[in-house]
Amino acid sequence: MQPSPGGPHIAERFHPRVEANFPVKVLLPGRSVMAQARDVSMAGLFLLAHPGDAQRHLTLSLPLPGEREIVTTCTIRRREADGVALEFGALDWDDLIALARFLHPRLP
Repeated sequence: MQPSPGGPHIAERFHPRVEANFPVKVLLPGRSVMAQARDVSMAGLFLLAHPGDAQRHLTLSLPLPGEREIVTTCTIRRREADGVALEFGALDWDDLIALARFLHPRLP
């Protein structure tokens, strides 16, 4: 089997991302740290912050403007120069609906 021409295949995102630009609380043992979300989707967000290299998971509190505050544990999927790409852990139905309400009017 030969590799496809043009290099490795990069999977397309299943959930579109929208610009977020709102503050997010990173919940650490005994304290919380404020960071900025660059974009968000139904599956995760890009956090403009640099957690320690040993960290694989973060607990976030997302105060969605005009909605509820979502608290979830996220997995770090990718590290870049300006931050980390995070995948949401399990969200309950109320959190999913609130996230969808936030995203829907902002989708292209």
